[in-house]
Amino acid sequence: MTQIESNLDEQKQPLVFSIPMWPQEKIERFRETLLSWYDLEKRELPWRKNNDPYRIWVSEIMLQQTRVDTVIPFYLNFMRSFPTIEALAQANEDLLLKAWEGLGYYSRVRNMQTAAQQIMENYDGKMPTDPKEISKLKGIGPYTTGAIASMAFGLPEPAVDGNVMRVLSRLFEIDADIAKPGNRKIFEGIMRELIDPYKPGDFNQAFMDLGSSLCTPKNYHPELSPIKEFNQSYQNGTWEKYPVKSKKKKAKPVYYVGTIIKNANGAFLLEKRPTNGLLANMWTFPLIEKELVIQEKDSAKEALIQSEDEDHDEKVLTRVMDELENKYGIKPTLMEAPFDEVQHIFSHLKWYVAVYYGQMGLEEPIAIPENCYWVQPSDFDQYVFPGPQTKMWQSYLSKFKK
Repeated sequence: MTQIESNLDEQKQPLVFSIPMWPQEKIERFRETLLSWYDLEKRELPWRKNNDPYRIWVSEIMLQQTRVDTVIPFYLNFMRSFPTIEALAQANEDLLLKAWEGLGYYSRVRNMQTAAQQIMENYDGKMPTDPKEISKLKGIGPYTTGAIASMAFGLPEPAVDGNVMRVLSRLFEIDADIAKPGNRKIFEGIMRELIDPYKPGDFNQAFMDLGSSLCTPKNYHPELSPIKEFNQSYQNGTWEKYPVKSKKKKAKPVYYVGTIIKNANGAFLLEKRPTNGLLANMWTFPLIEKELVIQEKDSAKEALIQSEDEDHDEKVLTRVMDELENKYGIKPTLMEAPFDEVQHIFSHLKWYVAVYYGQMGLEEPIAIPENCYWVQPSDFDQYVFPGPQTKMWQSYLSKFKK
């Protein structure tokens, strides 16, 4: 073929969002290369033992922003507790949240239960097979829809996550910012051209495995990749430029005073959070918003520990005591200053919690709020604790239980 003929052939290549797509012959070679690698190297994971859509659904929701090794024990426990869509739909919320404890993003499991109830009511208890119907379920977006449709039902639907976008960015030298939700359609369009129509589930999973093993964000070695011959950025020596990803918006700081209060019987005061909002229906030690007890500072530690005002600790202690008496009806003896500060990052917030420890006298308070209980540590496993609560408790144990 002459250079002119080659150039003409390239010009005939279809474009996907202005990105030249490979000829069909190259696409087929790529599929064969990638799937052959996957057949040899795929990870043995509990949700890959069959194509049950429920198992796939649970695993994909758990795997969002969580490492595979971390997910496996949570997944196995969850499936023992809620083995079917019907069991999930009928689950007690406290038990459901407890099974999810440690994964974070509790709205996801609440959405799963709502979706399970939708399936029971609208689809005779069976996951719908039509991607359009799957996407109508609560908490199921384009990625999870594609994963279920391809892995469970063999439909050529793309499942595009961060791993897939990273691989494609390097494969085609794509300049689109993968952090911008609107650019997802570019990568979905390319995957629709590439996806193997006979093994779409394996194809999607091969991309995911490649992105999480060899084509990682850092320490990337494209020369070791099974698809290096197709990798445009490797061939052109530009792979370090991809993917293009703008920085995340910084999480907004929020400051609290946390109080770990023990009574004369060795029980600790726990408070159940409201039914709506962040950490809904979960249990924490009493948390007091910083504005109620201290002036504006850059961090809880600076405000509560590092003040130059000699009377600052005493003033803060007085305010904390007043708040505990007014809101919780208790008058414990508190340490003069917080013994630690714990931090916890949510998707959009970063909590700074300055932690006080206190003890009650022999006389129990007559009444504490209805949403509060004195709980023995041996019974903590019956209560759903969010990340900040767990960190506060671990800090207490390391400080006072040596």
